[in-house]
Amino acid sequence: MDPTGLGADVLFRMLVEGVRDYAIFMLDPEGRVTTWNAGAQQIKGYSAQEVIGSHFSRFYPAEAIARSWPQTELAEARRLGRFEDEGWRVRKDGSMFWANVIITAIHGPDGELRGFSKITRDLTERKRQEELLRESEERFRLLVDGVKDYAICMLDPEGRVATWNAGAEQIKGYSAQEVIGTHFSRFHPAEAIERGLPETALARARREGHFEDEGWRVRKDGSRFWASVVITPIHGPSGELRGFSKITRDLTERKRLEQMESNARQMEEFVAMLAHELRNPLAPLSNATSVLKLEGKDNAQIVWAAGLMERQVDQLVRLVDDLLDVSRITRGKIALESKRIDLADVVTRAVEAARTWIDAREQALEVQLPVEPVAIVQGDLARLTQVVNNLLHNAAKYTPPRGSIRITLEADDAQATLRIRDNGVGISPELLPHVFDLFTQGDRSLDRAEGGLGIGLTIVRRLVELHGGTVQALSEGPGGGSEFIVRLPRLTRPVATSTVGAPAAQAGRKLRVLVVDDNRDSAESMALLLKRMGNEVHAVFDGASAVDLAARLLPDVVLLDIGMPGMTGYDVARALRRTPGLAALSLFAMTGYGQEADRRKTQEAGFDVHLVKPIRADVLKRHLASIAERPAGRPEAG
Repeated sequence: MDPTGLGADVLFRMLVEGVRDYAIFMLDPEGRVTTWNAGAQQIKGYSAQEVIGSHFSRFYPAEAIARSWPQTELAEARRLGRFEDEGWRVRKDGSMFWANVIITAIHGPDGELRGFSKITRDLTERKRQEELLRESEERFRLLVDGVKDYAICMLDPEGRVATWNAGAEQIKGYSAQEVIGTHFSRFHPAEAIERGLPETALARARREGHFEDEGWRVRKDGSRFWASVVITPIHGPSGELRGFSKITRDLTERKRLEQMESNARQMEEFVAMLAHELRNPLAPLSNATSVLKLEGKDNAQIVWAAGLMERQVDQLVRLVDDLLDVSRITRGKIALESKRIDLADVVTRAVEAARTWIDAREQALEVQLPVEPVAIVQGDLARLTQVVNNLLHNAAKYTPPRGSIRITLEADDAQATLRIRDNGVGISPELLPHVFDLFTQGDRSLDRAEGGLGIGLTIVRRLVELHGGTVQALSEGPGGGSEFIVRLPRLTRPVATSTVGAPAAQAGRKLRVLVVDDNRDSAESMALLLKRMGNEVHAVFDGASAVDLAARLLPDVVLLDIGMPGMTGYDVARALRRTPGLAALSLFAMTGYGQEADRRKTQEAGFDVHLVKPIRADVLKRHLASIAERPAGRPEAG
């Protein structure tokens, strides 16, 4: 019984007309609108009065009407009884919306076609979201496919390649057609496959949710590259494994640089050890040479032999120093102790150091320096002296005996300019642009037996550049001599008058000196040299003996080797600093290591002076003279 009394037909009509989310209306057999509900008015914008009696094709875009799509829909509904479609439709205001349409044929009792029911739903928002998702997926696909720095691919659960981007093709060499469907183990070296690395990678990714590795991989052409690989499992909505994403990056260049860095460190360590081992035997040779010069000054043959030995020892020391310097320079580890200096002092020091070598070749050396201290620069005195010394040594080396070398120093408002000119063999035009390159040398034929490592000028250029200057090489070619020009930024305020060239002879009281070195030749030759300088000298060959004797002897100076077995020089220094009665003791470190880190270590251990083997006699005299001039038992200030 109908409690409303309205009848089922009336209720149904009221239900349909009240629906607002669906456009529900009737068409006659020709497609004209006969009914129109509230949802139709809301979705399409027409009132019932505006649309009833008009053909439903008015809701279709022009291109759909042009291809008779409304008629096709009715024909299909008539033939099949029902037709469903999605597509663009047009509202009254001309705007478009995405519609889901269901058309159903309505037949009378006799089977005759009475018309059609048409239900339309506005799915524009769903369509927009789907389109956004599609565009997002398309952009992502284009992004992945276009990436060339990373190989990005998908693997199925068994490890077969399912997708392949441009980066994968560029890095690994395979096209997509060649690789899709094959197992990813083909990218691993044979030894990795033998130990099951591909299977292990997938198993760990599945178990841990992530796998990351670096190692060698193989390209299509068989070449190897160092790869960073990340494998991530991909799961479906219900947690089932769909496959793996695999991202590979070619890090071969980084690996090469790391290897070069490691090789450079190993080489630096080797060179430092080599220098130390070479300096140990050079030390007693240098000491013995100095003793010969002191003892045999009245014997021409001894003087000649001692001079020859001194020059050859100096040459070996130079080679060792150059090896260490070029190692530090190439790794950027040169540190400058910068202060205001007069380049005239630098030239004087360098000439003094090179004089023996130049005199031995009977070469004429002319030095022209300004009368006033005008060539003032900010720099490291020792390093700039090394620059001039290397250039002088180079000039002497490539100038024949009895040739001439000329040094001039001048300055203008902006810079100080040092020129070293020789009349030697000259430089060929082909070699001239490369003379400052590492390991570059001129003619090494049998009649050019001076040798060398070809690194001195490299050191010169780098040290000059560290001071903000430039160095230039000029030559008129073979036989035309050479000229090297160093230009440095000039300061204007004068510096204090230099004491360079002051006598290095020891003055003052006689010193009590203890020499400690496990190398007997080195200890005994140093002790003999110090005795010939007028000191009371004792020598021991191990750390424990040094501590015991120093406590009884109370020496003014201890020359202490660092690298001794058992009790090292550092251990001995700390023990001596704790010993009563030795507060005024001067500690000299003797070592084959001379880098900044080594000097810091000896200073921290309590040493006053760091001397690098072999120790030059004049350097030793200078240090001892400053101690001899002090009253006994009083340490030097600072």
